[in-house]
Amino acid sequence: MDTTLTETARRAPDITPATVGALLREWRQRRRMSQLDLACIADVSTRHLSFVESGRSVPSRDMLIRLAEQLQVPLRERNALFLAAGYAPLYRERALADPQLESARRAVELVLKGHEPYPALAVDRHWTMIAANAALQPLVASADASLLAPPVNVLRLSMHPRGLASVIENWHAWRAHLLARLRRQIDVSGDATLIALLDELADYPAPPHAGSAERGETDPVLVPLRLRTGLGVLSLFSTTTVFGTPVDITLSELAIEAFFPADDATARILHQARDVRG
Repeated sequence: MDTTLTETARRAPDITPATVGALLREWRQRRRMSQLDLACIADVSTRHLSFVESGRSVPSRDMLIRLAEQLQVPLRERNALFLAAGYAPLYRERALADPQLESARRAVELVLKGHEPYPALAVDRHWTMIAANAALQPLVASADASLLAPPVNVLRLSMHPRGLASVIENWHAWRAHLLARLRRQIDVSGDATLIALLDELADYPAPPHAGSAERGETDPVLVPLRLRTGLGVLSLFSTTTVFGTPVDITLSELAIEAFFPADDATARILHQARDVRG
């Protein structure tokens, strides 16, 4: 694996309600806000908002933009709001190879390369791997080749019985961490593909070495990934980086997952591995 960026495979659009009012009500309820709450922060009348949600009134484009911002609606779903209200979509979705995204693409490549000797990868909204640095290869070397064939889903690769599950020493703790994170993402986005992925991951059996959930160890500060590799046992924690104020759908859905050593032994192993690779 290298830092070359590849275009994510297209997926069928999520099924959403047909009217703009139903969509707005769904997003408001997902954010656990009352009509009064939203009306106050968006500076609109509760009566008008009620009329919009019930279909008795169509919001102006400016009002729709304001409501979407206050509801923190993802850019892809904002376009769905505009279309439902009869307006043209506001946000473009370009392929990462598009010349207009060259500076962003270079930034991702620089971050991934600059993070070595520690592993890092870029993923889209469905956890499909877009790019990775050279330090990731030793971590995934034990996985079945079928799970490493593009498009690679990082969560499936991590938890699948033929993926990394058999070499994750703290499987129960890491599984709980990943599923909780995925549930939070679903709670924010309502994405049907992520819901299906959660159901799939939750059904994976525990590997033989995992034992009972009660025996799983947890870190008092964070949940590390403890992984048996050809380099030795690595203990890593991760951080997530996203683009600030993106106005392109592709960039708004791209995240960089960077792993750091959770102990000195892991740091030494990864530095030595880089020296060997040259």
